[in-house]
Amino acid sequence: MHQDLNTGSNTSVNSEALENHSAETLVDSIVTASAKRPVCLTCSFQAEDMIVLHLLRKHLPALPVLFLETGYHFRETYEFRDRIAAEWQLNLVNAIPKKTVAQQESDFGILYREDPAKCCQLRKVEPLMESLEPFDIWFTGLRREQSPTRKNLKKIEQHRLPSGKTLLKVSPLADWTWAQVWEYTGKHNLSYLPQYDQGYSSIGCEPCTALPIDPANPRSGRWSGKKLECGIHTFSERAE
Repeated sequence: MHQDLNTGSNTSVNSEALENHSAETLVDSIVTASAKRPVCLTCSFQAEDMIVLHLLRKHLPALPVLFLETGYHFRETYEFRDRIAAEWQLNLVNAIPKKTVAQQESDFGILYREDPAKCCQLRKVEPLMESLEPFDIWFTGLRREQSPTRKNLKKIEQHRLPSGKTLLKVSPLADWTWAQVWEYTGKHNLSYLPQYDQGYSSIGCEPCTALPIDPANPRSGRWSGKKLECGIHTFSERAE
């Protein structure tokens, strides 16, 4: 029994059928079925996000690209974001927290050390959930292999935002391996964050990103190994 997911157009998407499709075919199918519906991509400019962005821009050159402007990113990440935004003429949307870094640190201290979950909530989760409100379809670069917390990820899911709004969450690379990511990156000559060449396998805010502790777990260098998710992909609940 398959599930048809209504994209808001006159066409529904058979989620189970698309699970076995290639990333490119899945993107083509979703974009075609959701013509004129508001679509976005959350993008940290890591290698996976660059691939999904590359696939989407073939259809949607003015696609809103949501970047979580936490104020704590690596200098190299900001430089890379700005270079790619200029070169690819991106419709870059910076999701900005309510408080600046200085205001937050004045009010709460250094949260990324004392309470990283709260820091992520204030600087990532809340700004993104608000930024997703105008959209019906949300593309991500998530992969099952990235973390044990993502092992059951489906390529197409319905997610409910805290406001109650439901949107289609699409992860075209869900079944990709790390080797496939770099094969595509090389084949299409895509630029990538320079931190990868330093040994990083998952790149977020600078204070909470280190070289991986466990080579088999790419996200084991995040948050000193104390947690694996910032909350973005767990705070928006699946709408079964």
